[in-house]
Amino acid sequence: MEQAQHLIPPLSVGVEEAGRILGISRSATYEFIAKGEIKTFKIGRRRLALMTELKAFIERAAKEGGR
Repeated sequence: MEQAQHLIPPLSVGVEEAGRILGISRSATYEFIAKGEIKTFKIGRRRLALMTELKAFIERAAKEGGR
């Protein structure tokens, strides 16, 4: 019998994945990053966004009634 693998949700994701999670395009994601509406950080060459930041962004957008 195989052991069940426990999936650990990621703490951060790359920009393209962030866009998929938010349901917006890659370019729209970069626009929100440039405006400072989505905070990101770099590790090496990769730009990452914390999952908590994506959740906070979508909650702010929902409160404002969208864009």
